[in-house]
Amino acid sequence: MASDKSFLLIGELAKKANTTKDTVRHYDQLGLLKSRKRQAGSRLYTEFHPECVERIELIKSAQTVGFTLNEMKDGFNDFYAGKISLDEQLSFNQKKLDQVQKQQANTSIMIELLSERIKELKAMQANSD
Repeated sequence: MASDKSFLLIGELAKKANTTKDTVRHYDQLGLLKSRKRQAGSRLYTEFHPECVERIELIKSAQTVGFTLNEMKDGFNDFYAGKISLDEQLSFNQKKLDQVQKQQANTSIMIELLSERIKELKAMQANSD
């Protein structure tokens, strides 16, 4: 069976997506990428759909705003297949926004507390000299 030239081997995909082969393998194991197996002699190769470059970029972007790989795994293929309604997408994204805003508020509080503590420690250090 002839290989479809549009499919990418792991090294090609990693390079195009600006990531590592290990990351590609991990995402593939989680079911986040479209791949297929191809036998070539005694070797079994995993080939990746060209769409995976876009998927990896989406995964990385989603991670930076707080989505976990498991959250993405649960809905990723349904999203791409158009099986998630707009209401479901809206609800999910609103919950994630609420969660990220809460984390942001907690981070701001921690920054204030640590800043105050550093000022106190510096004052104690200055007084002990």
